[in-house]
Amino acid sequence: MSAQHTEPGGPLIPRPERSPAALRVALAQVAPHRLAEMEQQKDEAIALAARTDSLGPVVQFLEAWAVVIEIARFPAAAARLHSAEYAAQVLDRADPAWGTAMEEIRTAYRTARESLAGE
Repeated sequence: MSAQHTEPGGPLIPRPERSPAALRVALAQVAPHRLAEMEQQKDEAIALAARTDSLGPVVQFLEAWAVVIEIARFPAAAARLHSAEYAAQVLDRADPAWGTAMEEIRTAYRTARESLAGE
């Protein structure tokens, strides 16, 4: 995987496999500041899987981080999401712009999940 941007609006990196190692490598390229968060959630998912005798927590962890990386692969989508997240944090909930920001956040995640489902 390289961090070269091949075409305007295109992905920074290829879509990674849904394995912890591949997702970690991809995250290191597109959002390295989130690596510690990912590692903590991975540890929590593994511990919960062991306690519940279920792979569900691990599958959910992989799916959640695949979505995060899918958004981060596209700089324009990531920038829109970050802007909307900031607005949602600083605006009053009564402000119509807060609702617009929340819809932008939902759209970013929905679009990423749909893209991954179509792979």
